[in-house]
Amino acid sequence: MDLRYISAVCDELKDAALGSTLRRVFQLGDHALAFELGRADGLFLFGDGGSTRPRLYLIERQRRELERSAAATGSFAQYLRKHLSNPKIIRIEQLAGERIVRFDLEQSDDIADAKQWSLIFQLTGRSANIFLLDDSDTITMSLREDRTEGRRPGDTYSPPERISAAAASDGDVSVIDGSVSKSLDLHYSELEAEESFRTLAESTLRRVKNEIGRRTKLVKNLRADLDQHGDAETWKKYGDLLLANSATAVRLESGFAVTDYFDETAPTIEIPHFDLKTPAEAAERYFKRYTKARNARGEIEKRLNATETELESLRAELAEIEAAIENRDEEFLRGKTPNKARVQKGSKKQAKAEDARTYAREFVSSDGFEILVGKRSKDNDHLTFRIARSLDTWLHAADYPGSHVVIRAAGKNEIPQRTLVEAAELAAFYSQAKGHPKAAVHYTQKKFVNKPKGAAPGLVRLASFKTLLVEPKITAKQKDATR
Repeated sequence: MDLRYISAVCDELKDAALGSTLRRVFQLGDHALAFELGRADGLFLFGDGGSTRPRLYLIERQRRELERSAAATGSFAQYLRKHLSNPKIIRIEQLAGERIVRFDLEQSDDIADAKQWSLIFQLTGRSANIFLLDDSDTITMSLREDRTEGRRPGDTYSPPERISAAAASDGDVSVIDGSVSKSLDLHYSELEAEESFRTLAESTLRRVKNEIGRRTKLVKNLRADLDQHGDAETWKKYGDLLLANSATAVRLESGFAVTDYFDETAPTIEIPHFDLKTPAEAAERYFKRYTKARNARGEIEKRLNATETELESLRAELAEIEAAIENRDEEFLRGKTPNKARVQKGSKKQAKAEDARTYAREFVSSDGFEILVGKRSKDNDHLTFRIARSLDTWLHAADYPGSHVVIRAAGKNEIPQRTLVEAAELAAFYSQAKGHPKAAVHYTQKKFVNKPKGAAPGLVRLASFKTLLVEPKITAKQKDATR
């Protein structure tokens, strides 16, 4: 993070977090932590001590969402849970001119005096880390192992040498609703989504290009095999001529001189003799070459035709993948898994089953937009991560289990408000909030929805969202009421 954003975030942290209690810590990845601030508005302190994108800011999340996302439990998070018991944030300070933020904590104890702790968020690129210090500034534990003096457990904490602020630029981040934290959260979520898309695109391209390379090499080798075996009919002709000229053939240094009876002018030609003494011996050798070349040609040409057909199919697939990358069709790319069978005529049954939409209820909004509603937890996952496209609108009841709802964008840039409300009503109706007079529904573009590692079916995490308050009911028209 840039110094300018760290300073702005610190100001927000002092307004929102100073005096709050750190109730729980969630490990959201190898180096990412979220601290519950004990507030009712869903604000959490988020810190990433990894060297790739070290950062610190406030995030808005549902506690249930973080509980489901915190599948990986690291030793640092366990250590914090063991030693920190609802400490109060009494001071937040950015070290002067440094990309380091210090949180001083006070932990009350009914038996002994209050205990002091400090959390150090060191956002310094390759040396980024998060440290827990005791009341004498001694390091008791760190997120990442660091053997540098002054940053080892048991050492008095010492910041790393200052690195130029230009070495860690976030670029220009547009501030949303006056909140730097919200803006950075969205900025980094989009960066991670872009990185995920780029990795997916590169791996999909690499797989198909490797397959094309292997098939191209095979075609070259098969053609070389054909050349090596030679022309079967030529070998048969040589054998016939050697037998026909067995009594008159003249043995030369490199071959037999024979009369070519297959030519109307009957010229004399030379046929290599393989260092054999008689025309009959050479004829036998040529007949064997003829049989071998004839049999090999049939098999090689069969393999060559099949390989060239595969090459044609792979090149067509490569063109589709390149078009999908250009159109940012993430769902199409995810469908191109390494073990996925090639599309064949027999796949019509699969397409028919897909069209049956057994995983979702189908509706049409008053504005003509298609709305899909997942039926079960595993259907929710299928709808969100196999069917929905990046720019489709995704909805779900805010605080209750329920169906995932997707508004298909169908190439349109903006979803009408009436359609959005009708889809939100469906999300509320097909949730445990159905019996309530009003229910909150989160909505966002599908590209901001991701699946935490190890999460149960239907559970997702939102990088950014807005909320509607609607009545749980069905206003949109259902396509097939029998489903």
